[in-house]
Amino acid sequence: MRDSGLSEAIRAAGGVGELARQLGISQPSVSNWDRVPAERVLMVEATTGIDRRVLRPDLYQEREDVAVDEIDVARAREYALLSALLIRAPDAALLKKLSALRGDATPLGMAHVALAEAAADVALERVEREYFDLFIGLGRGELLPYASYYLTGFLHERPLARLRADLAPLGIERADGNYEPEDHAATLCEIMAGIVERTLPAPDGTDARIFDKHLAPWLGRFFADLERADAARFYRHVGRLGREFIEIERQAFALPS
Repeated sequence: MRDSGLSEAIRAAGGVGELARQLGISQPSVSNWDRVPAERVLMVEATTGIDRRVLRPDLYQEREDVAVDEIDVARAREYALLSALLIRAPDAALLKKLSALRGDATPLGMAHVALAEAAADVALERVEREYFDLFIGLGRGELLPYASYYLTGFLHERPLARLRADLAPLGIERADGNYEPEDHAATLCEIMAGIVERTLPAPDGTDARIFDKHLAPWLGRFFADLERADAARFYRHVGRLGREFIEIERQAFALPS
């Protein structure tokens, strides 16, 4: 029996099939859920607008009784946003939310502002075509957002095996119906969001270890490539946001603890 949070998400998305499409997984996978899996909460929140405390009150309600690290909350939201934009083209609802983003005078804040302006101006059909050209293509897209490809020039290579070995002790494995390997940029951002928000149980310092080993060696370079890709118009702003954020993370993790 579905819990109320999952039922709310399904209603907001417009049905089981539509929620599955927005999440980039198969309809049977969502049909088999009793509740939103912990590693999917932030993605479901981003795509449906249903608050995480409604989706999984067992994971998030108690946070109101303890001090919440606002920096980690902000970090998790950045990772979740990047994951949502990389796993599929944004729909009209997400573009509307993006158009309301605000920012300050910092490089990351200005990247938010630029992304908001791009979201307000782009046509849905245009951004869907752009996503196809960038990441799918006829045969392959302009970019291949996988750690294995960026680090070895081939897919399904040792970087993927090393990542799986590091995720297994944390109980993190590819979800049913998700056919992308775990070293996809969107999946890595989703994993980082869950670790930072502590919806994925992990020892302290896991975010730094996963970042240093599996994101830092290539993800900033991927976002820089996305920023200047030939097919990128809307997505060059996603590339800018990702590049700025990953550099902030890199510098923060390099500071003495």
